[in-house]
Amino acid sequence: MMKQVDQKDINNAAWAACDTFRGVVDPAQYKDYILVMLFLKYISDVWQDHYESYREQYGDDDERIRRKLERERFVLPVVRLIETDEKTGEETLLDEFPATYYSLYDRRAAANIGELINIVLDHIEESNKSKLEGVFRNIDFNSEANLGKTKDRNRRLKQLLEDFHKPQLNMKPSLVSEDVIGNTYIYLIERFASDSGKKAGEFFTPPKVTELVARLARPKPGDRICDPACGSGGLLVQAARQISSRDFALFGQESNGSTWALCRMNMFLHSFDSARIEWCDTLNSPLLVENDRLMKFNCVVANPPFSLDKWGAENAESDQYNRFWRGVPPKSKGDWAFISHMVEIALEKEGRVAVVVPHGVLFRGAQEGQIRRKMIEENLLDAVIGLPGNLFPTTNIPVAILVFDRSRENGGAREDCKGVLFIDASREFRSGKNQNTLSDEHLARIMEVYDSRKDVDKYAHTADFGEIKENDFNLNIPRYVDTFEEEEEIDIDVVQREIDELERELAEVRIKMAEKLKEIQR
Repeated sequence: MMKQVDQKDINNAAWAACDTFRGVVDPAQYKDYILVMLFLKYISDVWQDHYESYREQYGDDDERIRRKLERERFVLPVVRLIETDEKTGEETLLDEFPATYYSLYDRRAAANIGELINIVLDHIEESNKSKLEGVFRNIDFNSEANLGKTKDRNRRLKQLLEDFHKPQLNMKPSLVSEDVIGNTYIYLIERFASDSGKKAGEFFTPPKVTELVARLARPKPGDRICDPACGSGGLLVQAARQISSRDFALFGQESNGSTWALCRMNMFLHSFDSARIEWCDTLNSPLLVENDRLMKFNCVVANPPFSLDKWGAENAESDQYNRFWRGVPPKSKGDWAFISHMVEIALEKEGRVAVVVPHGVLFRGAQEGQIRRKMIEENLLDAVIGLPGNLFPTTNIPVAILVFDRSRENGGAREDCKGVLFIDASREFRSGKNQNTLSDEHLARIMEVYDSRKDVDKYAHTADFGEIKENDFNLNIPRYVDTFEEEEEIDIDVVQREIDELERELAEVRIKMAEKLKEIQR
């Protein structure tokens, strides 16, 4: 019996596989090669595990085994490489093998290994269109531009296949739970984010921030959950984890094709095969529609790109879904465009929205101020939560989470709730070498105060409509939560005596140094 694979071991082995590309390929690019190979290894191990199980049950009855395998979550077909004679049209079978990682490993020294990997991925896509169509279209294992000329490329791909052949990366279900595989995928995405710098914003939100956003959205069984700027899908996974059953539906949209593919694989690795993840620009071409109307959701969560420039303001006034009726945000800052979209796709009198934003969203004027005022007047805004700076690999600025609750609308279950809760959690974090983090205790405190909606000195305050109006609908947190700390009084006389003493000691040291120098010069 083989040993169960530990989470730490599989994480370390997967990360070590990146050494093949480090210093040669940009992290923003090589993450795709590593994550696709991890995915291919996983589905190959699952397939192999099931095949061996059926072989034990049905012996050499290959037809029965084949029918059983075809009923699994996915199919790994047979690849047949055929050469056709141009003159006679006669076909010659050059090679035949299952579309699995192991077939590629056996052929790892082939002169056309990059092409073979692409062929295997194409066959897998074609045989699993409903779940994997388009997932590998943005990755090319035969790319000279990304992986180098043939000799170097082949050497790197051979090494990559060998790296994934380690015992620690045996991902058979009999050895590794789905949670472990999903966690490894998220672990790698997090590590790639720290290596990728600003480019990481396209696909990554820190785990504790995603957990906090998901908890604030309060998903429950039966909900439809959406992230309209879903990146690699971390927020959707966290929202799903808040629900004890599998009774929910996940939806997302992502504009970056490579990141969309990561999200699709992420959903698959977490067994959320039915998640609907669309590839297109949410603000200009929302694809989560039904009957020519925007789909509505119980929970909407997102960490959209901060202050997105050229987001499509020129098309907003003629938007067929009328999402920007409160006002069109400035063309250089798309924050309130994303928020407007999220509020509009939340179910009337029921839906909840939790969104990560830069602080400028809280106080900028003009059109943004107008939209902000209207949402407050509609009683939609439930909470403003300030977080520490340097939580993201992409920026060191502090961020906030806005919570909107459409059950506060007239006729909703919380229509009598009128105040906006402000929480200043900006000073509570674990300091790291390159990045700050939130702890379980920090999240617990935020959620406790959010649930109780009680004022906490220097931490939280619920402001009524009049107080917010008095501040001209400016939501800057220090206007509502006083965090001023009185400075300790300084006794000038004591400080002067300390300075005098230090100067006296310094004079003595200088005299001794001068004497030593004279001795040396003799």
